Amino acid sequence: MSNFLIYVVAGVVSFVLFLLLEPIIRGILRFFGVYDIVEEGTSHVYVLFGRVAAVIEEPGLQWLWLKMGPRAAVVRWLGDRHVLDMRLDQRYLRSLPVNSEEGAPMGIGVWYEMKVGDPVSYLFKNTDPAGSLAANVSNATVRLLSNMPLESMLETRHVMSRAVRAEVSPKSEEWGYELGSVYIRKVHFRDVGMIRQIEEKVVNRLRQVTSAIRQDGANRVSVITSSAQRKAAVEFARAEAMRPKIVGEALQKISANPEVAGALFQILEMENMLKGDTRITLLPADQALIKRLVGAETAVETMYEGNGQAS
Repeated sequence: MSNFLIYVVAGVVSFVLFLLLEPIIRGILRFFGVYDIVEEGTSHVYVLFGRVAAVIEEPGLQWLWLKMGPRAAVVRWLGDRHVLDMRLDQRYLRSLPVNSEEGAPMGIGVWYEMKVGDPVSYLFKNTDPAGSLAANVSNATVRLLSNMPLESMLETRHVMSRAVRAEVSPKSEEWGYELGSVYIRKVHFRDVGMIRQIEEKVVNRLRQVTSAIRQDGANRVSVITSSAQRKAAVEFARAEAMRPKIVGEALQKISANPEVAGALFQILEMENMLKGDTRITLLPADQALIKRLVGAETAVETMYEGNGQAS
């Protein structure tokens, strides 16, 4: 039982000692520059007595004594350690004022990428590298893109982007920056009145184009209709001209047989009589008296109808 208690007490004491002493020991080792931990995407610049002692960009556990020698023992308390962010950064400059060749006030939005390429130049060649880079991009944009034709300014964004990047890159490298992509993201009018005028012109132009399209369609339909009517009239005239020939040839063939011709003409006569408004009275044969009476009656009715129309 006593051995078990000894083991328990020893374990608790060891746990407490390691829990308390481990951070203290690591702090002492780091204070005397034995090692340091460089995180991913960062760079450590060690400065001792105004001079750069070491630049470490590789991430992980770094033994400073192997890189700086005895200076590592005093660099943390007699010198400085600068931790720089080496990751890619982005920035957008809104509505930089420029004027087109025609005098139109324009605004240009520039988006660009940058990252720290030389930690030493970044720290000591410029007190505000990020601000200086933004000012340099802004000045280059205004200087290079002013007095451009309005049409080119609205259509050639890639060309303008390459021009700005070529102008800014050499200066940014002197300050320790590596300039990445530069893109003219937005080109817009700054004058509200001009924007309204352009909108009105666009609307009017769209109305004119729409009206022209409708008129052109109506003209095409008229041409097609008139062409079809002309062709139909020609065909009807040709058919009308061919009708007498066809009827004549048919009558000539019918006249070759007198019986058929007589029957045909009799049928046609009866059809004409039936289609007309004439009253037909059928009388038996060999009745002369009845014929005279019907004729007299018809004459009287005709006389009365003539007197009624005259009155």
